[in-house]
Formats: sequence, C-alpha cells, structure tokens
Amino acid sequence: MGLMDTIKVRKALAMHQKGDLQGAKAAYEALYAAQVMDPSYLLPYTILLLREDNPESAEKVKAILRKVEKVPGLNQQQRTEVHVNYACAQFILGHLPEAIQLLEASHQRTPCGLTYQTLGYLYVEAGDAEKGLPFNEAALEYDDEDAIVLDNMGQLYYRVLNDKEKALEYFTRAHALKEDQIDTLYFLSRYDVENGDTAAAKEKLEHALEGRFSPLNYAKKARIQEALAAL
Repeated sequence: MGLMDTIKVRKALAMHQKGDLQGAKAAYEALYAAQVMDPSYLLPYTILLLREDNPESAEKVKAILRKVEKVPGLNQQQRTEVHVNYACAQFILGHLPEAIQLLEASHQRTPCGLTYQTLGYLYVEAGDAEKGLPFNEAALEYDDEDAIVLDNMGQLYYRVLNDKEKALEYFTRAHALKEDQIDTLYFLSRYDVENGDTAAAKEKLEHALEGRFSPLNYAKKARIQEALAAL
C-alpha cells in the first residue's frame, strides 16, 4: 500500500471516529473500488454495512471478508473480527445455524470477549438454553462486568427460560453498567409497563431510540416505536 493510500485510509478512519458515517462510508467504498486491501479500514467498513441490516449489504460484507481473510499478516484480533462480522452477515441472511457453527469454531480456537458477546446472543436467538446457559455463565466468569453478556443472560431467562424474575437481575446489572444499551432499556420498559409505570417505560423507550442500532439488537427501531405507540 502506497503513501497516498495510507493517507486516504487514515482520513476515512478519522471521519468514522468523528461520527461522519456517510463520509466514512464513501471513502471506504472508494478505497475498496481501488482495490486497497487494508484490514484497518475494511473491518470498520463491514461494520457500517452490517448496521444497514439488509441482505444486500450482508452479502457485500461476506464478499469483502473473504478477501480480507486472504490478506497476509492478519493478527488474531483481526481474524476474530472477520469471523464475528461474517457470522453477523450470515445471521442477517437468515443462516443462524451457520453463524453459530462459525463462531463456535472461532471461540474454541481463541476465546475472547467479542465471541462471548456475539455467540451468547445467537444462542438466545436460536432458543438454545442447553448451550446458551452454560456458555453465558462462562462469559460472565470471563468478565462479570460486561454489559452485553449481562443483557444476553437477561434475554436468555426472559425469552427462552420464561423466568422474568431472574432475568430482571441481569437487566438491572447491565443497565447499571451501561445506561444506553438498547435491548436492556427495552426489556426494562416491559417491567415498567407491567408495574403500571407508563412514564418510566416511555422514558426508557425514548432513550433507546437515540441509540445506534445493530443487527444483533432484539429490539429493532420498529419494535420500540410500536411499544411507544402502545403506551
């Protein structure tokens, strides 16, 4: 990669970090069209595409990541990100078993927080308590202050095991660590509704709408808007 390409990559990443997502995406697309194969921008590029949460973008992510995986010198973190992002694309495309299988293999090779977070959620989506419960318990042993893992545990108890009381413990802990976590706010609002506290539920849902949604959000924007309308 030449000096000019390096400068362009740095500028694109700077736009992304400053929140100029449209500018960053345009810059990433130009670099990709010029066949600049640098994982430092390609991996963030795939995250932007994944957040669009549609099949066309997911297919593009898979195509990009197949090329990234062949780039010499990938470090372990980058390889893990390739696997996680590819699994997210598979999930968007409705290939949940394949996504889980990929992450199980990746996690077995190199366990880390990112695979604990993502695979833990996919087990919930699959309704698999047999694998999901021990895996998410292990994730909490790995990091008991990971708000995403705590939310995964809450969702597992709420959505799969139908134990709302136990789920509330995990949602409360997750919220204490990360007040703007979209799914946590959504599920806590369900308890507010059950307790007759409409104002508290509305506040949480409106806060959730301000967040940045991802394909791994159970509470999509439309679900939250529907819940607000029902109030």
